[in-house]
Amino acid sequence: MPFFVQAQTSIEGIIYDEESKDRLGRVQIYNPRTHQRVFNNAKGEFRMDVVKNDTLVLSKDGFFSDTIAVSDKPILVLSMLRDFRYIQPVSVSARRSPSDVYEEARRENRDAFSLADPGSLISVGPTGAGLSINAIYNYFSKEGRNARRFTEYLQQLYEENVIDSVFTPDLVRNLVGLEGERLQNFMIRYRPTYAFVTRASHYQLTQYIKSKYNMFKILPDLRPLPELPKVDFDVKRKN
Repeated sequence: MPFFVQAQTSIEGIIYDEESKDRLGRVQIYNPRTHQRVFNNAKGEFRMDVVKNDTLVLSKDGFFSDTIAVSDKPILVLSMLRDFRYIQPVSVSARRSPSDVYEEARRENRDAFSLADPGSLISVGPTGAGLSINAIYNYFSKEGRNARRFTEYLQQLYEENVIDSVFTPDLVRNLVGLEGERLQNFMIRYRPTYAFVTRASHYQLTQYIKSKYNMFKILPDLRPLPELPKVDFDVKRKN
């Protein structure tokens, strides 16, 4: 009997709010075949390894879950419908989630995000396809470059806030018993990446902290070097 192995491929996707058309972040994408779970970023984008006919389950608080089948398309454009029956859980903390902070920044700086992402450089009109002059200008103009730097900075802040919301001093203190200056030292030296904290389960995170603590005990008083400031050189060539 012949044996066929389906080729695995990587797909990319973006997820929108069905009604507002805003991009949705922090959506969980689950593949039941591989049991892989990933979260998309604040721009609504994600990437996942799949085979044809895999099913992906999308879930996010406040929205109806959805199941989609993987086709031959390398890029998926998906949307989720808001569930108005959803009641936000009551929290004793007034601290807002990283997604809420980021979405507020997007609303307050809508013009900067529009300049940073001018859309397709190709426009289609009655006479056919051509270059979009407005999109090209927005992309290469000084205002467009500044807008991209600004939105990249907001994205970086969002990712740092996500790490801070998961990799907390209380969690480390309860797991390994560190306090005071040594706790701060540990938090700096072994700060995980955004990619790790958005993919790791709680168990994987606790195992990560415990394994790093075993390394930390060897040189507990080693201080991390301060980060060097980033310098952006804008060099202009003379004709």
